[in-house]
Amino acid sequence: MAAVEQAVAADTPRRAAKRLRPPGAKSVGWALMQAARLHRGRIGDRLAELDLFAGQEQVVQALAEAGTMTMGDLAATLRVRPPTASKTITRLAAMGVVERRTEAGDGRIVRVRLTETGLAKAKAIAGIWDEVEAEMLDGFDNKERRRLRKLLRRAARNLAEAAGLEAHESDSEAEDDLDGINLDGGLDAGDSSRDMD
Repeated sequence: MAAVEQAVAADTPRRAAKRLRPPGAKSVGWALMQAARLHRGRIGDRLAELDLFAGQEQVVQALAEAGTMTMGDLAATLRVRPPTASKTITRLAAMGVVERRTEAGDGRIVRVRLTETGLAKAKAIAGIWDEVEAEMLDGFDNKERRRLRKLLRRAARNLAEAAGLEAHESDSEAEDDLDGINLDGGLDAGDSSRDMD
């Protein structure tokens, strides 16, 4: 009888672990939420070093890429409502990261751009994103990275359609432009015949 009791005792941790699995453990959405939560936390920890909060870096990155944007364009790019973008810009302006200017001919139009401080933060943010992405994708080869990016973009488009939102054309264009390019900027093996122009 002691052997049976030992077998049951040995199996108990496995049963407990099985019971403790999250309810959506087999769900793609659950796995995506967990990865996104961990990614956001890691980015947030690193952004704190720059006196920024998670989400603010997206504004800085968008402005670094575009130069100057209207508040409406910024909100559309970030896929947020204009009041959300406005609140973030107000906070970043108070920190000296961005500056706002009204349009000369129409005071209702506000344009936003990075300050010198903002440009320096944009450069630091790019480094943080690269480092955290390398951590997240450690052990993935270029083909797996490209495939994951394509699948996530497709999932985002599907959800945007289901919610009645516009999917950004730039996502599809970026996806097409990146096909066949490895992370070092060259062609992936097997894609050498692809025209890059």
